[in-house]
Amino acid sequence: MTLRIGMCSHAHPHANSYLSCLQGMADIEVAGVWDEDSERLHRLAQAFGIAPFTDLDTLLECTLDAVVICSANAHHRQHVEAAAGRVAHILCEKPIATTAEDARAMIDMCRATGTRLQIAFPVRFAPAVREAKRLLEEEHLGRVYSAACTNHGSMPGRWFVDAVQAGGGAVIDHTVHVIDLLRWFWQTEVTEVYAEIGWSLLHPDLGIDDTGLLSFQLANGVYGTLDTSWSRPPGHYTWGNVTMELVGAEGVLSVDAFRQHLTLTPTALGRTVWQPWGESPDQGLLDDFIDMIRTDRAPSISGEDGLQALQVALAAYESARTGLPVSLP
Repeated sequence: MTLRIGMCSHAHPHANSYLSCLQGMADIEVAGVWDEDSERLHRLAQAFGIAPFTDLDTLLECTLDAVVICSANAHHRQHVEAAAGRVAHILCEKPIATTAEDARAMIDMCRATGTRLQIAFPVRFAPAVREAKRLLEEEHLGRVYSAACTNHGSMPGRWFVDAVQAGGGAVIDHTVHVIDLLRWFWQTEVTEVYAEIGWSLLHPDLGIDDTGLLSFQLANGVYGTLDTSWSRPPGHYTWGNVTMELVGAEGVLSVDAFRQHLTLTPTALGRTVWQPWGESPDQGLLDDFIDMIRTDRAPSISGEDGLQALQVALAAYESARTGLPVSLP
């Protein structure tokens, strides 16, 4: 059976990758794309050969099996609520929202309408990360004491540096990915966060946080740190460099989520790029989402997962504001 998928907004750059993944899958039809920016809409529709829609309601009335939402963070609630009950399955870009209130409203709306909401955390599907989870489940490290993590990237500009639309800067942008992985590894929650955050530290006059260092504790006793920043130069080859060093009683595990690539620096392009040779985390995410639809199962990355990761990022901002650790329920 062919599944009909709609794309809601191209504000987030992951939309390009998601569309490419969907169009390469058997029995998947990308029925159309809506975007609030008409110029961007028609450029995207032409590039991918899909129908453009200038009205979101019209797209949602096209008998869709699912919709993928890649709008700016602050618009996620609006677009999820518009789609819930009209499509059966939603894949929403991370972070789930900019406030816990909006995230809970999205979860409640989807529950009330019987809509399955999945949050886009593609790093779960990186081969190195999945192998790390297997090793942890088999207790190769024994009791784990600490997790030293990083997630760096270049300053993305556009709405990402608008605090209203993004909900924050580098800290909210990159924290949720790593926190989601740690929660997934051990099925546990962060109980306390302390953070020091720099505003316009690397990019003068940016007006938003571009660096952050989080220290936190998990309910299972693991202590963690996360160095998150927009510290890479313009044109850097990746949005992040998710790494983790997990120290246990019986060993140390070093994880680099994006290691499967060749590094190419073509003179004509003027920047270094990665040519991946391994499995694509984005493809893994979309495969998982489509499998959820076809097998009629619950999302593997739920709205609650998105909310819990968001609350850690929000707690980091509160800690930086007060200079004190912040406890989470």
